[in-house]
Amino acid sequence: MTRALFALDLDNDPELIAAYEARHAPGSVWPEIVHDIRQRGYREMEIWRVANRLVMLAEIAPEGLTPSDPALQPIIDQWESEMDAYQRPIASGSPKWLPMTRIFALDEQPAT
Repeated sequence: MTRALFALDLDNDPELIAAYEARHAPGSVWPEIVHDIRQRGYREMEIWRVANRLVMLAEIAPEGLTPSDPALQPIIDQWESEMDAYQRPIASGSPKWLPMTRIFALDEQPAT
């Protein structure tokens, strides 16, 4: 399994942040989106928040990710369009979710 982390900002508005969290509560994400995430090869996915910064932790199948089912693309596009009302890229002109770079791992440090 491969782990990947991504970061994204939300619009810094408490009402929008609360609405975004509600859209991601158990049972609130559209079933087609959950199906797409799983069928593409994501084995686990969590989104964490501090203030208006999101961090997504994803565990990816060893064989990697596969493309989305083209039949689901209109639904995925609609979901992404609706999420645009809440999300802001960290860097201007960048993708919404930016991959993070690991800079520390405890298991790589010398034992004391």
